[in-house]
Amino acid sequence: MGVASLGYIGFEVSDLKAWDDYLTGFLGLMPGHGNGASARYRMDDRAFRIHLDKGAADDISFIGLEVETPEGLQALRERLEKAGVPCAPASDNLKKERGVRDLLVLTDPAGLQVEVYVGATALTNMPFHSPAGVSGFMTGGQGAGHVVLASEKIDENRDFYTRLLGFRLSDTIGMAISPDFTLVLEFYHCNPRHHTLALAPMPAPKRLHHFMVEMATLDDVGFAMDRIGACGVKQTMTLGKHSNDRMVSFYAATPSGFEVEVGTAGIEVHDDVWRVTHHEAISMWGHKRV
Repeated sequence: MGVASLGYIGFEVSDLKAWDDYLTGFLGLMPGHGNGASARYRMDDRAFRIHLDKGAADDISFIGLEVETPEGLQALRERLEKAGVPCAPASDNLKKERGVRDLLVLTDPAGLQVEVYVGATALTNMPFHSPAGVSGFMTGGQGAGHVVLASEKIDENRDFYTRLLGFRLSDTIGMAISPDFTLVLEFYHCNPRHHTLALAPMPAPKRLHHFMVEMATLDDVGFAMDRIGACGVKQTMTLGKHSNDRMVSFYAATPSGFEVEVGTAGIEVHDDVWRVTHHEAISMWGHKRV
């Protein structure tokens, strides 16, 4: 038994105001609870999916991986302990801050804080409402979206997320960097979302290359593209369709320099019939650098 979804993503950002405008005005997330030094944002009935802390890193700072049951968390704790992986029970203060019933704190081989939890707070008494009019986000059992992490420790990271946390390989894509070198990207799922995690075996100035939010409809994505100019957002890739998950999406720079993918209509992976494949192109069409 492993993790079930990407429950939330934490970022350390230098400009909370710019991020607030970006997340609410451009992406259409709903503000949650904040205290001046941090802020949280909703995509559905969960108390938050995005957490911001003020700081200089301008990068991803932690991910929250949800386990379905207390028994599942206990089984995962025992697996980690047997493998000799340090996993500290969270303090009561951290559990209260994250709004969860139980929580383990780990660190992946690349140094990213990984929080594995159960019992997230659902605000069904306060329905989600997008300030930008987004009709909805595809979350639920598929979680908050996906993250693409750059790491020179690809073998160690792969082992950590697959053998210990239960991620399964969906497929790979070869990016021809030069005639003599192809970079192979690895895509992993933990639920029917085609990939919750992707690993890029390369050094990079930031841990995070991009995170993805999946909107409910193509119109939601189109309206987001229309907001680019009014919100002062820099588009980084044109609308396109990926070769592996068939996501129709575009990319934009965030106030911290890494990117966000805004997409819709990604295909699902079902382990009983899925077959791992390799692709030689990132996209079927589009996704040209702006």
